[in-house]
Amino acid sequence: MKYIPFPPALLARIAWFASSLLAVLGSSPLLLAQQPSEYLQAGAATSNITPDLGGEIIGGFLPIPAQHIHDDLHARCLVLDDGETKLALVVCDLLGIHRSLSLEARRQIQEATGIPPENVLISATHTHSATSAISNASVVRSYQSDMPLNDYQKFVARRIADGVRRAVKNLQPAEIAFGRVDVPEHLFNRRWYLKEGSMPANPFGKIDKVKMNPPANSPDLVEPAGPIDPTLSFIALRAPGGNLISLYSAYSLHYVGDVGPGHISADYFAIYSERLKQHLSAASQDPPFVAMLANGTSGDINNIPFGKPRATRPTYGQMTYVAEDLVNKVRDVVPSLQWQKKQKLTARYRELDLKWREVDGELMKWAQETAAKSTSLQGADLPAIYARRVMELAQASPETKAPVQLLVIGDIAIGCSPCETFAEIGIEFRKRSPYPNSFMVELAHGYYGYLPAPRHFELGGYETWPGTNYLEPQASVKIMDALLQMAAETK
Repeated sequence: MKYIPFPPALLARIAWFASSLLAVLGSSPLLLAQQPSEYLQAGAATSNITPDLGGEIIGGFLPIPAQHIHDDLHARCLVLDDGETKLALVVCDLLGIHRSLSLEARRQIQEATGIPPENVLISATHTHSATSAISNASVVRSYQSDMPLNDYQKFVARRIADGVRRAVKNLQPAEIAFGRVDVPEHLFNRRWYLKEGSMPANPFGKIDKVKMNPPANSPDLVEPAGPIDPTLSFIALRAPGGNLISLYSAYSLHYVGDVGPGHISADYFAIYSERLKQHLSAASQDPPFVAMLANGTSGDINNIPFGKPRATRPTYGQMTYVAEDLVNKVRDVVPSLQWQKKQKLTARYRELDLKWREVDGELMKWAQETAAKSTSLQGADLPAIYARRVMELAQASPETKAPVQLLVIGDIAIGCSPCETFAEIGIEFRKRSPYPNSFMVELAHGYYGYLPAPRHFELGGYETWPGTNYLEPQASVKIMDALLQMAAETK
């Protein structure tokens, strides 16, 4: 075949056309979507997890039937994407969740969105006005193996996954900022030293050195047995220069309580989230702004000022007062935040080998004798209740797997514990973490009872009693070591 060259003028026109076409395509949304974004992506959504009436509200020693829904319970979800890694953060209006529920929800999330289970943080607020998503069995027995989920747990797992899927659909370019504000006035350590001779016997017939929730304004009060952690930490996301997308917060305060009889309620956590939404977003915003308040480290902290009187307020009045004050404090800080376009996302997750609390021969003898003398182990008889719990604890396998997680968002680190964690542990993590903006979230991926620092076991008190406290005395040290090791790896 004879080669026929193109005329120079025709070649010039072809080159001009090709360069023009590339210029048009280069500015098209289709091609831009395939290029790395200069912004982080963020999306948020909520899922309703309100249970049916008639279920048992837990939180006290004896469950009571749910008779009324004062306010709905939700799973509040936030998804972040840096172009390489996605993280999902979920806060549930529940007293706690079972490890198997977390595993199932994260399995569904991975199946639907591709987000790995170790990149998903699911925590509970610890409201005492919700039905159980933990287990009908004892804590120890329910963690001997993966538990089959009951109908409500299946519902919660599905709704968590749905919320994360919706948050993924809502992903949009975002700027991110970290903020903190100290709000100590609502926090009180509930473990107190009392004057010598005024300490009542505990359920085991012995005298502790400290008492949980002593009588307020008692002349026998000496001093609290630990600190409070006053810092409310939060991560804010907004459209570049525009509307807020979400605000994820953590504050170290137990539920406030004071709800109506048999009422389902998400407590001050939800009031804070809804009031913040009212103050920081427009009603017509689409997708809606989602505020979230996780529980920090409040295992020994509540809202009772033991050394002075507290103002009398109507039902739901105290939790509303606390929530609105927190909202005002956060709202005042938001205008001064330093916004950044993008942050690198990282996650670490481990199933930590921990031992269950040991039951010695003397304690086992007491439990057997107490159980034998009791006419019923189901009533509000504290010695009988703890005798049953001690005997169940003694039957446990030596070790368990406890989920421990670290999420890193730029220079922000979130350390997670599956327990009701003492405030001093959260303070220690913030001080020792290599990341300048660090805080902890408790009751993540499971419920393993209280987590005191080792020194508290010599002091005694409710949070250290076998049957309320389930893990070995060194559990907090091992969890802290694991978190700091993961932080060092990511740093």
